Amino acid sequence: MTASAPRRRAIALLLATAALTAAGTTTARADSPGGWQETGTSLVNSLTGGEGIASQADNSLLTRGLASIPLGLRAEGWNHVGDPDIANGYVFDAYQGGDDATSKMFEVTTPSGQAYDYTHPLDPGELLNNSFATVSPDSQWLVAGEWGTMNRLQVFPAPLTNPSTPATGGTLAQAGQITLDQSVNDIQGCDFVSDTRLVCASDDANKDVIQVDLPHPLNGSAVTGQVSTLFQLPQISLCSGTYEAEGIDYDPATTTLSVEIVSPGACEVATTVYAYQPTTG
Repeated sequence: MTASAPRRRAIALLLATAALTAAGTTTARADSPGGWQETGTSLVNSLTGGEGIASQADNSLLTRGLASIPLGLRAEGWNHVGDPDIANGYVFDAYQGGDDATSKMFEVTTPSGQAYDYTHPLDPGELLNNSFATVSPDSQWLVAGEWGTMNRLQVFPAPLTNPSTPATGGTLAQAGQITLDQSVNDIQGCDFVSDTRLVCASDDANKDVIQVDLPHPLNGSAVTGQVSTLFQLPQISLCSGTYEAEGIDYDPATTTLSVEIVSPGACEVATTVYAYQPTTG
């Protein structure tokens, strides 16, 4: 007798858990810049957590997936949510529309639960993809990314928390972007680990986690970032096929770096979150 869809999903989650338990943990390269040591793994449902993660005040992870998109936003054409961020209790979400979209949108939810939408009309040459949102430690600048092979990250005044932006939603223009000193591929998420350093998850062939170092904290002017590769995400599953690197988060309260990778094939219902701790300064 054929198993029902919910039962198949449950079996896949159990198989993915068994595979991770059997495989144990792996170690990121100790000589990588700002080295990271793997300390554990967990699983989340890909429908509600396969697009991104962000640290909450209680040290738990806020998750985002396709099922996280509110019906009202989906009805407006926003059919993809990216890797989110949380800054001082404000939640920042990155949304994109269909292939004919001429804008992208960032939604900010206040600590009291009020949501405000900020729409950015695409600039010449800008891709419609809105893969992630991450906010600088001073809450003044929002960094976002496109897709494919790119040599830049986009920078915007942080909606709502930067006083130069409208107080209740509106139009959002770009500030000075981050030009990268080497190209990167398919960046799914970034997060700040300091005023001048970001870590990013790349869905390239190696599933690289990369580092971007800035010469000074963001201030709204153009800046160049230095790119280096930290480590590759483990690709461990009982299912065969192509993995997909997804969201990334750094929790300064616990110094934990968390990175997501979606399992292939029938196991794609489960997204693995790998946790790391720094091994060097």
